[in-house]
Amino acid sequence: MAPAGAAAVAAHVRRQAGWCADLGSPLYAALLARAADDVDAGGPVAEALADHEGDPDDDALALRLAGTVHRLVLAREAPALALHYPSVGGTPGPPEQVWGAFRDVVAQRLPAVRAGLASAPQTNEVGRSAPLLGGLRHLAARAPLPVRLVEVGSSAGLNLRPDLVRVQGDDGWEGPRASPVALPGAWRGPVPRAGVRVVERRGSDVAPVDPATTQGRLRLTAYVWPDMAERLARLRGALELARRAPARLERSGAAAAVSALRPAEGAWTVVHHSVVRQYLPPAERDALDAALEALGGAASPASPVAHLALEPEGGRFVVRLRTWPDGDDAVLGTAAPHGVPVRWGDG
Repeated sequence: MAPAGAAAVAAHVRRQAGWCADLGSPLYAALLARAADDVDAGGPVAEALADHEGDPDDDALALRLAGTVHRLVLAREAPALALHYPSVGGTPGPPEQVWGAFRDVVAQRLPAVRAGLASAPQTNEVGRSAPLLGGLRHLAARAPLPVRLVEVGSSAGLNLRPDLVRVQGDDGWEGPRASPVALPGAWRGPVPRAGVRVVERRGSDVAPVDPATTQGRLRLTAYVWPDMAERLARLRGALELARRAPARLERSGAAAAVSALRPAEGAWTVVHHSVVRQYLPPAERDALDAALEALGGAASPASPVAHLALEPEGGRFVVRLRTWPDGDDAVLGTAAPHGVPVRWGDG
């Protein structure tokens, strides 16, 4: 890796270490900070990342590295590191000891690590059902119609069941009491008291993950940060919910999936995505925007269309809702990157 390329990669990994610290993962914060130092020193991490000097931050290279190593831990292929990963019952030890075990995995499993970097993170964070459900309640308050929910970049489609998730707002808990997914402290601020009835659940992804398979569950778990017990519990609950309420998943790009849609009489057609746009090539983003405009242009009062998204805008993660045929475009609130909490009315 050229010195300039190494410096850029190390800077990216350090930024991700800071974000992990801010978001509650001291394990990843410590590991990635040392991984950045290893890039500077020309160590095994530098060798693993050598072909990625020009990758933009939005490609999440550091998370690809961390998720690939976590997958080896989950697959019982990194026993020394597993002793420090809470996701498999371990307890983080002294930072230098944990780093040594991580570095050894990268060095000893270099081909597997390099191969894993080709895959974008498949977080499928279930906490993002909180802004989705709140957005759907805003729609139901406008027009109490059933919902055809279509998610692009859906990974395993775990956020296609927001109406089956239990959430806690300022006024207490709402949603099915028996739900295996509960989101404490999910909503702050007023949310319309309107019922949401989802009659169609459809997801698309360029590399969909089947949550019913062992490999699919392994892949999803690998991208949850191993010391974040609450997120891991949410994922386990979401996998159970997926078993109870199957959804249709298809292999498709975002623009192609939206282009194939048509509004439906007597129902909201809702296109949803969360933290997806940054992973799309610029041409695909433009094509998705054009497909959404075409779908919205075909809407009518009897067959309305909505675009509901949680995406970063200006340094914040914004819950934005666009509707057709009225052409409304509103920021409903802001949320944490993993979806919880949502601050409604924070425009």
